Amino acid sequence: MMRSLWTAATGMTGQQTNLSVISNNLANVNTTGFKRSRTEFQDLLYQTHQYPGTETAGGQQIPVGIQVGMGTRVEAIHKMFSQGDYVKTDGDLDMAIEGDGFFRVLVNGEARYTRHGAFKINSEGTVVDDLGNPLDPEFTVPQETVELAIDSGGNISAMDSEGNELATGRIQLVRFVNPSGLFATGKNYFLPTAASGDPLEGNPGEEGYGSIAQGFLEMSNVDVVTEMVQMIVAQRAYEINSKAIQTSDEMLSITNNLKR
Repeated sequence: MMRSLWTAATGMTGQQTNLSVISNNLANVNTTGFKRSRTEFQDLLYQTHQYPGTETAGGQQIPVGIQVGMGTRVEAIHKMFSQGDYVKTDGDLDMAIEGDGFFRVLVNGEARYTRHGAFKINSEGTVVDDLGNPLDPEFTVPQETVELAIDSGGNISAMDSEGNELATGRIQLVRFVNPSGLFATGKNYFLPTAASGDPLEGNPGEEGYGSIAQGFLEMSNVDVVTEMVQMIVAQRAYEINSKAIQTSDEMLSITNNLKR
């Protein structure tokens, strides 16, 4: 059986995965705080017929070898944590992080990390995310509150109609040495892994942590034009690999018909 059949098949399989990643990026183009992913490939084993630098019988050195590759596979799907665009919402509890950092929320008592800054107030006055999970550290808004003010340093104040402070607190941010190593759990949440490093907590606007922008949301960092170009490239790569399989099949057919 011709090796090219299996080699081209690995190319088609890899491009199927690539298209799945691109499709997920495009599906989340309007997801707040979403970070796009990029598919990375590596070549597979090589069948070596002759090593580079091999000496000939006459004592000469062969400058190049003879190696035939066995195809490709997906090496990694890299989460890209570049900054997304900001959208002004004027929501009191809508917050965007300008720079590095994640909000921390508690899901059934377990810390999760997110760039999704669309927070709400539940029936008890606690600041929670869209799924009702409280922001950590927790902040409770008194019932008499008519205005919430959050500065760039994460200081949050609840004030009454006369401008008196009813409650104050401070939002903390969390950073990771390697945010691309975080484990995406869905629902805009991430969990730390051995690759991401331990969470490092700090104050917004200090020591490399991003600042808080009240009344804004960070949108997805997906660029539709880039993803469409990548989709075309993936489609053409898939097509040309299928042509390689078709050509190999035709060559096998010629071989089979040598003797009739």
